[in-house]
Amino acid sequence: MGYSVLSLIANALTGQRGWTPAWRDAEPKPFYDVVIVGGGGHGLATAYYLAKEHGLRHVAVVEKGWIGSGNAGRNTTIIRSNYLLPGNEAFYEWSMKLWEGLEQDLNYNAMVSQRGVLNLYHSDAQRDAYARRGNAMRLHGVDAELLDEAQIRRLYPFLDFDNARFPIKGGLLQRRGGTARHDAVVWAYARAADRLGVDIVQNCEVKGFLRENGAVSGVETTRGAIKAGKIGLAVAGASSRLAGLADLKLPIESHVLQAFVSEGLKPMIAGVVTFGAGHFYISQSDKGGLVFGGDIDGYNSYAQRGNLPTIEDVCEGGMALMPALGRVRVLRHWGGVMDMSMDGSPIIDRTPIAGLYLNAGWCYGGFKATPASGWCFAHLIARDAPHPVARAFRLDRFATGRLIDEKGVGAQPNLH
Repeated sequence: MGYSVLSLIANALTGQRGWTPAWRDAEPKPFYDVVIVGGGGHGLATAYYLAKEHGLRHVAVVEKGWIGSGNAGRNTTIIRSNYLLPGNEAFYEWSMKLWEGLEQDLNYNAMVSQRGVLNLYHSDAQRDAYARRGNAMRLHGVDAELLDEAQIRRLYPFLDFDNARFPIKGGLLQRRGGTARHDAVVWAYARAADRLGVDIVQNCEVKGFLRENGAVSGVETTRGAIKAGKIGLAVAGASSRLAGLADLKLPIESHVLQAFVSEGLKPMIAGVVTFGAGHFYISQSDKGGLVFGGDIDGYNSYAQRGNLPTIEDVCEGGMALMPALGRVRVLRHWGGVMDMSMDGSPIIDRTPIAGLYLNAGWCYGGFKATPASGWCFAHLIARDAPHPVARAFRLDRFATGRLIDEKGVGAQPNLH
């Protein structure tokens, strides 16, 4: 069923009895041309673009839980392309362009809202760094504006300008950045992939790989063996564990990243604001809740929960930026398992094992990369060649020294 004004009116007049499930809960078949492991945004987007752009319809997505039960529903919904380095900038800008047409392409309201992303700076040195980033963005055709203090005051007068320990001196604004509804993005890709014939198999955990002559030939799951011509891994924080089942060691550490939602408030924060003197970012959802987060917890973990010291640190950053937050109640918080790569940038590449492809290492950038990640991973799997905008995301760059160190802190995943 296509969603439209006409279908809405027709169902309103017939007691809402005409709606059908958004996608089939498929039973696994014995063989597929491609099996994508991971039913989050990246895995579902990959399956969708394999079918739509490359004509591969005999594709399955296997998910150990339910669709959207992993990191897809555990992020802070931000989309942006304000990156500095060439290896990242073209990729994330392609993702932004896909975001801008996503709802029309998928026939689904993903609540994409280009409300702007503002990175504040608090010193002359930080201003110069942001000016460099903004110039790099503009050279790649990406919008960027360097704002002074007066312009920030007009946009966000409630920030702490006069008594702050780290005075706000200005910020770098990308107006095309913003937010999207994370759950809706996953549902949209699942529905669109299903309509093109992709089998979405839930509650199907991969327990091992089938091997023939050194190549992978399928997966062992809790619902039986599934043979496949090619297998793509898109499992975020579980990448190292799953790759280990194929005797593959990845340059990745898994860390917990917490996020928070407050009680509902009247419209207050128009866009996304990040604190330049600490790791804190905040926006406001359509339901009125303030959505915010900060640093990873800093220790290796596969748990989808965090610890209290990090909660305290995030709240301290929020109070330093915006003291009025001290009167707001936090309703809930959760943790996602981040696959932190050694240079803070992702991996989209073939593995040394024939037939096995890897999509991992997204660190903080996973949600905003969803459309381009799926597009480029599908291109790699279908054509056995990297997409031009993802050519730098090679697995062997850690051995050859071609790192993409966006944050400039070296090979320490806990610092990215």
